[in-house]
Amino acid sequence: MDLPQNRFKKALERQPPMLGVWAMSGSPVAAEALGFAGYDFVVLDMEHGPTDMPRALELLRSMAGTPAEPVVRLPWNDAVVVKQLLDLGALTLMFPYVQNAEEARSAVAATRYPPHGVRGYAGMSRATRYGSVPDYALRSVEETCVIVQLETREAIANMADIARVPGVDCIFVGPGDLSADMGHIARSDHADVQSVLAAAAAECARLGVPSGILAANATQAADYLDYGYSWVACASDLGLMMGSARADLAALKARG
Repeated sequence: MDLPQNRFKKALERQPPMLGVWAMSGSPVAAEALGFAGYDFVVLDMEHGPTDMPRALELLRSMAGTPAEPVVRLPWNDAVVVKQLLDLGALTLMFPYVQNAEEARSAVAATRYPPHGVRGYAGMSRATRYGSVPDYALRSVEETCVIVQLETREAIANMADIARVPGVDCIFVGPGDLSADMGHIARSDHADVQSVLAAAAAECARLGVPSGILAANATQAADYLDYGYSWVACASDLGLMMGSARADLAALKARG
C-alpha cells in the first residue's frame, strides 16, 4: 500500500491561495460536514477546543472520506502529543506559540524518526495503515507538514531565524494572541495589528516560506489574501453556527 498523500502540503504554493475553516466544536459530524462544504482544509483545534486524543482519532476518521485536508492544531509543542497524533494518521500539525528557532527545531524533531529527530517508532498504527505501508518509517517525512505559529512580537522579530529551520514548512501568524501581546486584546482589526500582519505576510514571501492566518470573517479574509497569505481560514464551525442563529433570530424578532 502506498504512503498516504498530504494534499495540504502539496498545495502550499498553490494559486489561488487555499481557503479553509476552523473546527472548534470537536464534533466529528461538524468536521465531516465542513469537509464536504468546499473548503480546501479544516483545522481541528486541540488548543482551544474540547478535543483530546480519542476524539482526534474520530475527527480524522470523519474527514478521511472528504475532499478537504485535516490540519491538527496541537495543544502545545509537546513531543509526546506529536507522536500520538502522527501515529493516528495526522499529516499536518500546527505547533502553537513558537517563539524562536530553538523551539521550531524541537517541533520539527518531534515529527522525525531517529537519527533526524525523536519520534518513537510504532509499526502497527493507523498512520502505517496498520502495517500495510512497508516503507512508512523511511518516507513518512515526505508527507508530514510542520506549521509553526508565531503569536507575539518576539516571535515575529525572530521570523527569519525560524523560517530557516530545516523542516519548517509553513508559518502561521496568530492574530488573536498577537493583538493581545500588542495591547489590543480581541481587536485583531486594530490598525496597528493589521500593519504587523501585512508586514509578516510580506516577510514570509521574501523568505520564501508559505504563510497562513485565521480571519474573523470573509471581509477580513479578503484583506489577508490581499496581504499575500498562502492560506486563510475564513470562519469557524461555531462562528458560522452562532452567526447564522443570531441573524435568523434577529430577523424574526424584528417583525415586531
